[in-house]
Amino acid sequence: MCKLDNIIDKCKKGDPKAAEELYHMFASQMFAICIRYSRDRTEAEDNLQDGFLKVFESISQYSGRGSFEGWMKRIFIHITFEKYRKNNMLQVVEEVPETTMADIEENIYIPEEVLFGFIEELPEKYRQVFSLYVIEEMQHKEIAALVGISEGTSKSNLARAREILKRKIKDYLKYEQ
Repeated sequence: MCKLDNIIDKCKKGDPKAAEELYHMFASQMFAICIRYSRDRTEAEDNLQDGFLKVFESISQYSGRGSFEGWMKRIFIHITFEKYRKNNMLQVVEEVPETTMADIEENIYIPEEVLFGFIEELPEKYRQVFSLYVIEEMQHKEIAALVGISEGTSKSNLARAREILKRKIKDYLKYEQ
């Protein structure tokens, strides 16, 4: 039995030291998820705490099949979007002119922090769908259920997010060359 399996078993039995150890093992990774899908740091911190409460509440349901980290990740994503849906946040977003990939050269270099900055600047709904699709590798059906939108809206938001990013990359390249 590996160390993580041992900690999980102890958590299932209510061992507070094991819970603390599990928290320290995964807090930074889960906080990265919370920050990605929250409006600000304070909301992300609240989501982190609520996510761990849910993990410890539900840990007995973890069967040991599949990745524990993946199981936790789903909980944190669901916690974040559950709050988002409860607040029923609606966002009006500008129309985006189309940019084709032909407008952007193939062999370009953009620093990672610049690219992530562009993603962070996306309107919230677009950023969420883009991140869930590209980073979390979720399908539109799952994203739609999670975010509380239709599959078509998920696809549309992804397409618009990509258009905005293409435009930002194109503008960035103009000024960097």
